[in-house]
Amino acid sequence: MNQASPAAPPVLKPEATIGILGGGQLGRMLALAAARLGFKCHVFAPHPDAPAFDVVRRVSRADYTDTGALARFAENVDVVTYEFENVPAETAAFLAARVPVLPDPKILAITQDRLAEKNFVAALGIRTAPFAEVSSPAELAVAIERVGRPAILKTRRFGYDGKGQAAIKNGSDPVSAWREVGGQPCILEAFVPFEREVSVIAARGSDGAVACFDVTENEHRDHILKFSRVPAALGAQAAAEAVRIAETIAHKFAYVGVLAVELFVLGDGGLTVNEIAPRVHNSGHWTIDGASVSQFEQHIRAIAGWPLAKPLRHGRVEMTNLIGQEVEDYRRWLVLPGAAVHLYGKTSVRPGRKMGHVTQVFPE
Repeated sequence: MNQASPAAPPVLKPEATIGILGGGQLGRMLALAAARLGFKCHVFAPHPDAPAFDVVRRVSRADYTDTGALARFAENVDVVTYEFENVPAETAAFLAARVPVLPDPKILAITQDRLAEKNFVAALGIRTAPFAEVSSPAELAVAIERVGRPAILKTRRFGYDGKGQAAIKNGSDPVSAWREVGGQPCILEAFVPFEREVSVIAARGSDGAVACFDVTENEHRDHILKFSRVPAALGAQAAAEAVRIAETIAHKFAYVGVLAVELFVLGDGGLTVNEIAPRVHNSGHWTIDGASVSQFEQHIRAIAGWPLAKPLRHGRVEMTNLIGQEVEDYRRWLVLPGAAVHLYGKTSVRPGRKMGHVTQVFPE
């Protein structure tokens, strides 16, 4: 297999093998997109029932710290990518010494840490919510004086779908919030009185070309994405600014692959960056059926050194996540004209677990 320097990733031929770290639904959809372009995929994940295992040629079932398994994995793939941003930094570094890893593992180090991510965005002159570092109850008190209330206390690492967060409202006890998030390094963010949440899915190739999908409007339920609608209810100027922000971040990272930039839209039409996801993203699932190219194919194209496609939206699109037991009602979607049903093949249903999604495309 190709042992080229990670700084100079090869242009892959269709028979090449793409390694994917993580076996969830994002890995599954990446593998399906890769297969459409003629690539083989090898998924590395610790869970025996990983959904992506069902659709790939080869799997490695091992812990992310198993250097022997990682070394064998690296020998059998031409490039490595990942479906989630909490891949251990040591794992990414170990592989990057042996095979190209895209996006660059250095980007993981920034996006895995909410404080580092906020500092990165702010240094670009891009607006974020006011924030402060918190490493102790004493620092929390100082941060509240600086940021104000209401505010959100978030763990710096390993938070998603609302996990690792606690609200600090007027009159509430900050120490209780500190205990609630486990008394670990945190970031305190001022509450943003936003009107809506939007995201931009951007792809950047190794040649520096960037292609963005239309701005997506997102609606959450219990901190979990429930609906994504395209186009977002934004004016042309705000939509262009959202895309500009995503392009700026992608270029500054020298990013290769797909990333998502989540933003809040304020009452005055202004935008603030909430989070960056260095991977394909739930709010981009609509692109599979609603655009001429999916976010997953764009990611595969980018890491393979292929040209990016120009995304063309087919119409007005709505994506609905099937969460927990909602998936058991999948049959009603099957008989709905125009609905495209995607089930992830997960073996157990749990509250809050993303089990599938449905896309509907409507003429504009």
